[in-house]
Amino acid sequence: MKRRTTFLSDFKTFVGKGNVVDLAVAVVIGGAFGKVVDAVVSLVMTSLLAPALKAANVSAISAWPAGAVLVALINFIVIAFVVFLIVRGLEAMKRGERPISAPDPQAQLAAAATRLAEALERRQL
Repeated sequence: MKRRTTFLSDFKTFVGKGNVVDLAVAVVIGGAFGKVVDAVVSLVMTSLLAPALKAANVSAISAWPAGAVLVALINFIVIAFVVFLIVRGLEAMKRGERPISAPDPQAQLAAAATRLAEALERRQL
């Protein structure tokens, strides 16, 4: 007779899977990272564009008609660039590691045949 699963046990099994937990951690860290990038971009862009903004009599980037879009675009570019650097670094580390190669099946077969031939010679079969 099949055991009937309950909603709670199914949910517990689902949440217990490693991918769900990893995804939740990534979302939380991504949200925090986004806020940090927003702050850095605002700081850098404000200090870099301060002379141009004062010349244009604009108090902040967000005061421009498409200022919020411009800030979001800059945030996207910075985040994409940082993610690119992280992925590139991880790939470089992976290339530095030498993968453990699987044994050659043909060489294993030849060694087994040699051992078998030697064993048969010892028994004189």
